[in-house]
Amino acid sequence: MQILHYHIATVSTVGLIGSFYIYYLYKEKFKKRINLAQEWVHIGHLKQMYAYPIKSCAPILLNQAECSPMGLRNGWIRDRVLMVVDAGNNTFVTAKVYPELLKVKTSLKRALLKLEHPDMETIEVNLAEVVVTQQPYQIAIWNTPMPIYDCGQQVNEWFTKCLNVKEKKFRLIYYGSERNESRVGMRQMFNKCIKPRPGEVVYNIINEASVDELNTRLKSIKVSEANFRPMFLLSGAKPYDEENWKYVKVGENIFEIIKPSTRCISTAIDPETGMHITNMEPANLLKR
Repeated sequence: MQILHYHIATVSTVGLIGSFYIYYLYKEKFKKRINLAQEWVHIGHLKQMYAYPIKSCAPILLNQAECSPMGLRNGWIRDRVLMVVDAGNNTFVTAKVYPELLKVKTSLKRALLKLEHPDMETIEVNLAEVVVTQQPYQIAIWNTPMPIYDCGQQVNEWFTKCLNVKEKKFRLIYYGSERNESRVGMRQMFNKCIKPRPGEVVYNIINEASVDELNTRLKSIKVSEANFRPMFLLSGAKPYDEENWKYVKVGENIFEIIKPSTRCISTAIDPETGMHITNMEPANLLKR
């Protein structure tokens, strides 16, 4: 699908590898708030779409998706509506501390979630059954109380064995209710620098050419968009050209670029093996 853009302001963000947070302006009344251009400049194509059903686990490649109030959605496939939590304190865990999560691959057939790991037996969880048979209870996610469902003892034991941390147990929780905001953490994170508008959803977009340019600077390794865990991968643009964009149009869908995505140390973890990359690249290069 072709991608168009126009820019209102220039953002100086050299070194951020073309990764930006964007709002999807999916309601007509919000589009009317801003003065959109009548003519757009063609800059490339939407090459890939990714959803990450379980936070910090492997993504699912999407051929089509709806931009919903809870992020990208295709049936039961939704972005980051499941997460692994420490059973001792109910805090969610990520690949920064538990990189083994990156090796957990997910797939969904209707409501049936299948989990695979090279060192584990495959396991399945019926999310519809979880919602029907269990009562939700509240835990704090990014300091916000949210109703969640425990996905069951069997999968909890699976993750506990997978992560293999002495005297620690883990649980898989689901908070995919339409009443929840799956992007609540991002919304809070942005409060200090921008004021989110109701009815808008945060996504992550990356320019393939910027990743390619980064690889010309790396000596011992090569990275891909997978190191940066985007939701949208753009191809055909110039390296770092996205620093000049203010709005991006994909088909009839309009997105507002709101903030560069400064990537954390997780970029220095190989997304395929879960191993830390030698010399902590590309994180160290990005810092320089």
